[in-house]
Amino acid sequence: MIFDSHAHYDDEAFDKDREKVLNGLNDKGVIGVLNCGASLEGARMSVELSSKYDFIYSAVGVHPEYANIVNEKTINELRDLASYPKVRAIGEIGLDYHNDENPDREIQMNAFRLQMGLAKELKLPVVIHDRDAHKDTLDILKEFPEVIGTVHCFSGSVEFARECLKLGYYIGFTGVITFKNAKKTSEVAKIVPMDRILVETDCPYMAPEPNRGKRNQSDYIKYIIEKISEVKGKSIEEIENSTIFNIKHLLKINR
Repeated sequence: MIFDSHAHYDDEAFDKDREKVLNGLNDKGVIGVLNCGASLEGARMSVELSSKYDFIYSAVGVHPEYANIVNEKTINELRDLASYPKVRAIGEIGLDYHNDENPDREIQMNAFRLQMGLAKELKLPVVIHDRDAHKDTLDILKEFPEVIGTVHCFSGSVEFARECLKLGYYIGFTGVITFKNAKKTSEVAKIVPMDRILVETDCPYMAPEPNRGKRNQSDYIKYIIEKISEVKGKSIEEIENSTIFNIKHLLKINR
């Protein structure tokens, strides 16, 4: 069984067959999905999807790529969206220093802090995007000790993972862990306790082997679970049960 802790079914990659894909997931062992907004439009559509599909929950937030739109008006709209009952997190939010065309770092950090403040206010967990920004990400997480969440698509070191774990965060693993050059990610998976590990697609991106390069979808998480099972020396059933329990606990899902 699978609970996808980070997906983007609002993405245009699913425009032609979204309903068909989503309607077929339950038959493939997917019992839950957290659909995460990246833009305001994506946040709105995430709420719509969670309203339409029983097994979909939503997170609302603005990705650092769009940090320059984040102001009090944006925060007010996110606050309103978060009032819907199946919105269970603020995200995805964070920092991305990888792409030069992204907004200036100060703009990203301001947007990040504003959305962390909203999560604190609403007592919601966060979905963190961190790409080539480990130090600044960690520093801002430490500014909000009342907030916890998941560091999605974890790309940092073992040392960075330990710091995130100390703050109460969960660690999300994507299809990257199945890639041949993913030694660092496997090393992180080894040290993450079973009660802090999550699995995710980040679909339509990050498809695991043997589907690398294809459009990703939630049932492909079975390949991620198989790899984590191998890395941690645990059964597939143990990984499935732990990751489902963990995301339900984080999102306060009681069924």
